Amino acid sequence: MPVLVASDLDRTLIYSSAALALTMPDARAPRLLCVEVHESKPLSFMTETAAGLLTELGGLGDDTAVFVPTTTRTRKQYQRISLPGPEPKYAICANGGHLLVDGVTDADWHARVQTKLAAECAPLEEVREHLADSADPAWVRKHRIAEDLFAYLVVERELLPEEWVKELAVWAENRGWTVSLQGRKIYAVPKPLTKSAAMRELAHRTGADLTLAAGDSLLDADLLLAADKAWRPGHGELADESWTAPNVTALPERGVQAGERILHEFLRAMP
Repeated sequence: MPVLVASDLDRTLIYSSAALALTMPDARAPRLLCVEVHESKPLSFMTETAAGLLTELGGLGDDTAVFVPTTTRTRKQYQRISLPGPEPKYAICANGGHLLVDGVTDADWHARVQTKLAAECAPLEEVREHLADSADPAWVRKHRIAEDLFAYLVVERELLPEEWVKELAVWAENRGWTVSLQGRKIYAVPKPLTKSAAMRELAHRTGADLTLAAGDSLLDADLLLAADKAWRPGHGELADESWTAPNVTALPERGVQAGERILHEFLRAMP
């Protein structure tokens, strides 16, 4: 039976230039591979060593390891990424709202997700209206709706009032939603919309009897808890809160070198 490897992407395996966290002298910095271009500009990177490790993981074959990119990105945002190695057969997008099979949404899975959200959460429109009414244009740059499933704001982080984020989290909690602050983005996501549910579905489909996972944000916590073995980097929301669990290893590495370490750990965990 194969091992299922479900990994978050941004700030876990791939990094923007602002998130690289390179602390060594420039002459000793690792060589980087660009894995995402947006509007003709390089946007996301991994080290060349990490690229080689991911290629090795993908090359093990579907009967040994099934690598599943697992992201809060929309499908369109995910499809901008060009990861090294074989094209993954499966991908989890929109925080579990879309399960891609050979690049195409699994319609049955998406319908199941929509039914669950309608039954258990306040509607997206109520959340969108609250964000529009309560967020100050002085620090909000963009209001966005992702895949008609959740909402997020792009903000000026240095101007963002901490108290507003806490108040939003309480408001959302009472309506079946959760709030996550990641870099310059504030996400409002329905609680049942989870990466872990999609990972369990794929583990069932592939017959995997061992699941591995990695992630850095609060939106990854359920994914890490659901895996048999999991890792988190030394940066991000989870690290900031010193979050851990018995099956989760907290790594010391920060930035792009954490992505390299995570891929080493995935390969070491192979039976």
